[in-house]
Amino acid sequence: MTQKNTVCLWYNGNALDAARFYAEVFPNSAVGTVMRSPGDYPDGKQGDVLTVEFTVMGIPCVGLNGGPAFKHNEAFSFQVATDDQAETDRLWNAIVGNGGQESQCGWCKDKWGVSWQITPRALIAAISDPDRAAAKRAFEAMMPMKKIDIATIEAARRG
Repeated sequence: MTQKNTVCLWYNGNALDAARFYAEVFPNSAVGTVMRSPGDYPDGKQGDVLTVEFTVMGIPCVGLNGGPAFKHNEAFSFQVATDDQAETDRLWNAIVGNGGQESQCGWCKDKWGVSWQITPRALIAAISDPDRAAAKRAFEAMMPMKKIDIATIEAARRG
């Protein structure tokens, strides 16, 4: 059954590949119903995968194979709170190592162009520190980073 509210992500013919990757990499993720087109459409043929229902860390999504007209951008991203450096490294490396690309401050894109923020909880705690000088040091340490290094953030926070 389709969820009442679902995130719809537009893909160029590879929604099923993306959904399978997310289900493999992220906990509490799965591929659901695959709907094949009952007829030809501008960017596909009858029988092609039209939509894929999937869950990413408990968030219901549908991948729509709509064609090349629209591209993903940073205006939408999945923000993943990680508990430690091992989890941060595992998720970052899975995304970037599977044809994705690094960006700044914990952001990266998967090979389909979907943006991800791999954000350690330690980073949020550090830049939210009531000691504003400590927060500023942690924030400044984060700014040149691509993948977040928790030890460096915590050292900056301590001064």
